[in-house]
Order: sequence, then structure tokens, then C-alpha cells
Amino acid sequence: MWLYFRFSVSFRDVEEMAAARGVAVSYETIRCWCDKFGRQFADGLRRRRARTGDKWHLDEVFLKMNGVTHYLWRAVDQNGVVLDILVQPKWDRFAATRFFYRLLRATSQRRPRVIITDKLRSYGAAKRVVMPGVAHRQHR
Repeated sequence: MWLYFRFSVSFRDVEEMAAARGVAVSYETIRCWCDKFGRQFADGLRRRRARTGDKWHLDEVFLKMNGVTHYLWRAVDQNGVVLDILVQPKWDRFAATRFFYRLLRATSQRRPRVIITDKLRSYGAAKRVVMPGVAHRQHR
């Protein structure tokens, strides 16, 4: 079960890994175990996860999918832990605002002390709406 919840591998992959270690168990049995014990196991993993840092680095990357340009928004704390990733077709203030709201939801409403971004003006506009009390530094 640890492999399924920690690394998001399939039931059949877990079955193969168990077979390699000499444990004969079907993927259906693993699925039943995950249904029965999964909630408490996932809660335990979530509790042991390190707390997010108070300095967030935000950046966006251009992606081309099927000939259409999309933007991958990414947030990382000062320890290098990826907080959230979002792919959107827009690159404006509303897209940045949506990313900030999603980021706050993913971090259980913990606001950072400071956010560090590139000089994209959408970040500043979204920060004024979503996180007005947070310091904002811009670097190249």
C-alpha cells in the first residue's frame, strides 16, 4: 500500500513488485486493502510531510501542446519542495489569481512571508487581490 499512496503507481505495478519480493498477492487484494486502510494510511503520510516554507518562488514556463501555447505555473518553497503546478491557456492577471487561490488551497491556507517572482506584472496584480499583506520581490 505504501508504494501505491506514496509514489502513485498502479495496483498491477504493486502486485509485480510484491511478486519480485516473493509475496504472492493479486492486484484486487491490494485494491481492497487500499479501500479499507487507505484513508488512515494517507492521513499518516500527510502528517509526516514537512511543513511548507515561508518563502515561495513562483515561475511560469511556455508549453506547446498540439500546436497551442499553454503556460505552466509552478511554485516552489525555499527548501525546493514543489507546492503546486498548474497548466493554463492564459498568461494574464486572472490566470495568476487562479493559481494563487489554488496554491493557498493546496497549502491549507498558509500564507508565505515573501514571494519571489520574475518581472511578470500579472503576479503583482494577483498578489494585491489574493495576498495583500505578503512581501513581493521581483528578480530576473
